[in-house]
Amino acid sequence: MMQIDKIRNFSIIAHIDHGKSTLADRIIQKCGGLSEREMKNQVLDSMDIERERGITIKAQTVYLKYKAKDTNVYNFNLMDTPGHVDFSYEVSRSLASCEGSLLVVDSSQGVEAQTLANVYQAIENNHEIIPVLNKIDLPASEPEKIKKQIEEVIGIDASEAIMVSAKTGSGIDNLLEAIVKKLPSPKVNKDPSLTAMLIDSWYDAYLGVIILVRVQSGQLKRGMKLKMIGTDASYVVEKCGFFTPKIKYTDTIEKGEIGFLTAGIKHVSDCKVGDTITDAIKPTNNPLPGFKPSRPVVFCGLYPVDADDYDLLRDSLMKLGLNDASFSSEPETSAALGMGFRCGFLGLLHLEIIQERLSREFNLNLITTSPSVVYMIEKIDSKILEIHNPSELPDLMKIKSISEPIIKATILLPDEYLGPVMQLCNERRGVQRNLTYVGKRAMIEYFLPLAEVVFDFYDRLKSITSGYASFDYEFKEYKESDLVRVQILVNSDPVDALSFICHRSKSVSRGKMYCEKLSKLIPRQQFKIPLQAAIGGKIIARETINSYRKDVTAKLYGGDVTRKNKLLDKQKKGKKRMRQFGKVEIPQSAFINVLKTSGN
Repeated sequence: MMQIDKIRNFSIIAHIDHGKSTLADRIIQKCGGLSEREMKNQVLDSMDIERERGITIKAQTVYLKYKAKDTNVYNFNLMDTPGHVDFSYEVSRSLASCEGSLLVVDSSQGVEAQTLANVYQAIENNHEIIPVLNKIDLPASEPEKIKKQIEEVIGIDASEAIMVSAKTGSGIDNLLEAIVKKLPSPKVNKDPSLTAMLIDSWYDAYLGVIILVRVQSGQLKRGMKLKMIGTDASYVVEKCGFFTPKIKYTDTIEKGEIGFLTAGIKHVSDCKVGDTITDAIKPTNNPLPGFKPSRPVVFCGLYPVDADDYDLLRDSLMKLGLNDASFSSEPETSAALGMGFRCGFLGLLHLEIIQERLSREFNLNLITTSPSVVYMIEKIDSKILEIHNPSELPDLMKIKSISEPIIKATILLPDEYLGPVMQLCNERRGVQRNLTYVGKRAMIEYFLPLAEVVFDFYDRLKSITSGYASFDYEFKEYKESDLVRVQILVNSDPVDALSFICHRSKSVSRGKMYCEKLSKLIPRQQFKIPLQAAIGGKIIARETINSYRKDVTAKLYGGDVTRKNKLLDKQKKGKKRMRQFGKVEIPQSAFINVLKTSGN
């Protein structure tokens, strides 16, 4: 049995691309988790998407043994966390299950926005923090300058910051010793009965549902009957063990340790992230506080291209929901697209990743509707509604006010790019709150409408600043605004899948853009097709798809002109009748292409 004072649970936090996963690779290598032959880059990034994009999406854990210079053997439970703002929920869960953090800062780049966001989360969780300066092998590395910056911006002592190069492996030994000396051992309850926190869960095709737990008190044993307090479900532990990063089965998981278990769980709904697991025979009376629930900020509809894939899509979303607690879905129906799901995401990258995972892991071909945020509607009778989908918006006569979500954005950037970035924020209806300087770098705070940020704001910011700006945001409040619903009409019929809510000042340009795109994508018919964008009964933009023109006079040879006119008049009457009754079939590809590129 491992002594509690010989256990260290810690996570690695940093901004995106500062070298978290590479550092995790070196720590695994030094502790002998994998042999040289088994090692590969980004060992903890198990998904193909993570490797291709070079980003971490899922927080991963690994159990390592380290023999320190004091000859004692220590157990390390390391958690590698994502750096991107869309996956901050993964970070918050990882931090809640650890006692210490390694704050990795790129010694050539310095402190970035996400560094700040993650370190403040760690401080909230009362973590002991070890500053680590990575990439010291680079010629542009300035460790002394960055140490000062950490002290100025974050306010933690960086005089004893550890210098490492995760790529070459230099300084890793010093880091491992610092983990032993500076990070605290786990705080555990004195309660003898089992209490364990459900940190994460995912679906495995062979083992079924796998649950990652942090044992706070008592002991988790194989064959034990467990009870989930939140869902009141009971299961018998079939297997338990650790990831080293290979699976290593054991008979017990002791208090203070992070391990996994399988219990033949059939229902995905029984596994709620943050739930307390206890002994079914001697349950605890003190459930753990759990995690703050995640709040999806971007919503869009997911519909299968083939209607027969609906059941597969439903099962796939359930399995993904198990693996990713920050993702939500509920069924919805569209007149144009059939049956599908309304899904909530933490951001546009999160949406993109889920979409890609559905197509790769479950071979689904999907249509994604235009992303939208949650609007608050106050009706005249004082009822408050939450609107996820533009088609749910009540009649304008019944609406008193529409409020949209406002975020507080923190942008860190070199001084020379300040003007273009402020212009971008002002274009997006932003209100400047603060501007401070850290050396040659500016830090600006803006209140921005979330709807203006979710489309291409991040990409625009990166291109304006040549990739040097970093961006982080948090939800602030709902604020009343002049918002309207724009409907797209094809041959005078509204198409609910293409309707959207936007600010009145942008409604004409966006309506025009939709009409222009559709005019290129809908095939011509025997009659003219009007494409219109409308707010209520008012048309704000229009395009026309011209009809085919059949030459009805081709068969004439000579004769009087009245014969020709007679045939042309007959054609006119026929076309008029067709326009009256003609129904336009919008091809699937048109939906996909319009919705794919419908940014702000």
